[in-house]
Amino acid sequence: MKNFSTIATQYIYVLFFLHYCCCTMFVLVLVQAADPSSSEAPMHKAEQQALYSAVQAFVGSWWNGSDLYPDPCGWTPIQGVYCDLYNDFWYVSVINIGPLYDNSLRCTANIVEFSHHLFKLKHLKVLSFFSCFLSPSQNPITISTSNWEKLANSLESLEFRSNPGLIGTVPNTFGYLRNLQSLVLLENGLGGNLPEEIGTLVNLRRLVLAGNQFSGKIPESFGGLSKLLILDASRNKLSGSLPLTFGSLTSLLKLDLSNNMLEGKLPREIGRLKNLTLLDLGSNKISGGLAQSLEELVSVKEMVISNNPIGGGLKSIEWQNLQSLEILDLSNTCLTGNIHKSMAEMKRLRFLGLNSNNLSGRVSPRLAALPCIGALYLYGNNFTGELEFSESFYRRMGRRFGAWNNPKLCYRAEGNSTGHVPYGVKSCKQETTINISGNVLSNAKLSEANWDHSIQFVASLGFSSCNLDGVLWVIIVQGMLFILLL
Repeated sequence: MKNFSTIATQYIYVLFFLHYCCCTMFVLVLVQAADPSSSEAPMHKAEQQALYSAVQAFVGSWWNGSDLYPDPCGWTPIQGVYCDLYNDFWYVSVINIGPLYDNSLRCTANIVEFSHHLFKLKHLKVLSFFSCFLSPSQNPITISTSNWEKLANSLESLEFRSNPGLIGTVPNTFGYLRNLQSLVLLENGLGGNLPEEIGTLVNLRRLVLAGNQFSGKIPESFGGLSKLLILDASRNKLSGSLPLTFGSLTSLLKLDLSNNMLEGKLPREIGRLKNLTLLDLGSNKISGGLAQSLEELVSVKEMVISNNPIGGGLKSIEWQNLQSLEILDLSNTCLTGNIHKSMAEMKRLRFLGLNSNNLSGRVSPRLAALPCIGALYLYGNNFTGELEFSESFYRRMGRRFGAWNNPKLCYRAEGNSTGHVPYGVKSCKQETTINISGNVLSNAKLSEANWDHSIQFVASLGFSSCNLDGVLWVIIVQGMLFILLL
């Protein structure tokens, strides 16, 4: 008991000591907050004034930074602004303008031009504008073409997101930003050609140009961005063919060029992108067949080439090499021929879209055995014969299995069918065997007035289908068979 009492007493002393320390620290914080001059890391007046002026130029003249935020890197921080220490002084490192993450720095509608005060913040690493320039008709604004060289040694991330009032072209002076790692120009009103100078930003990891009005060809210089991980130029008006230099983007993880006007063949150099996990070239004008080098994209998980006049067939590619592939969309690409048997060997495939093509032949039942398949679309083709999938497959897939609009395709109904059948596909007719004069006719679907089958039957009886007598015999025999089946 004595030992327990001693331990308890010591424990109480420790609690009192910790409480005393916490109270003391709290008082010190209050004293420091009440006296800004006690800050251990001051901010140069020139830096502070440049920050106030830069922010005021975008949010409006009502904003008085010196009164609202006398210590912007200390006890009165500005939302959207962050600072770093350099040689024991505070410098602005991040500015986010716009209503992002409850940011207080919302833009005024009367912005005339980019503030030159921005470029006086010599340690600025991140600069972003989100929903800041909103009216392309009443208050359009263009990106400043000058002074970007002043941020050449510091700026690492530059973003313009959701600014429909931001018009004009991308300034080629962005080429000065040699330390830039992320350039995001997403959903603005920008247009014109992409500047070649972007290809000199060799430290870029992310380049997002989606949702603008960019036109012309993709610069060959983009092939010099060897560290690039993400390239998204979707939803523009880009034309021409894919640059052969894209084969040098060996670090690339995501390539999205969908919804443009790109044309020509897929370059075989695309097969060099061994680390690519997403390839989206959908909704362009690419033709010339599927490049065989696509089978070399061993890391790709999602491949979308839909809505292109690709043409050709599926047999040029050994699909079993794409063991990481989960989503394959080749719909509406003018494909012909049969489904290649190797497509049933993609063990991770979850989505397969082959609809709206000119594919033909039988549908391999092995497709239903794909272990991860969750959506299989074959509609709008010329497939023939019977679907040999089980009723449990139709039950599991529901409308995610689409085989309608294949006129010569049917499914075999099971004897104990519970209604789970492929939507829009007709049931196969029961086989009918008729003996006439020792000859056998199998699978005669007379209810559909199948002329070809009747011709073959007449020929089997020794009559020619190429003369008048043969034609008459066809009519006679069809009538006889019809009566026999009543």
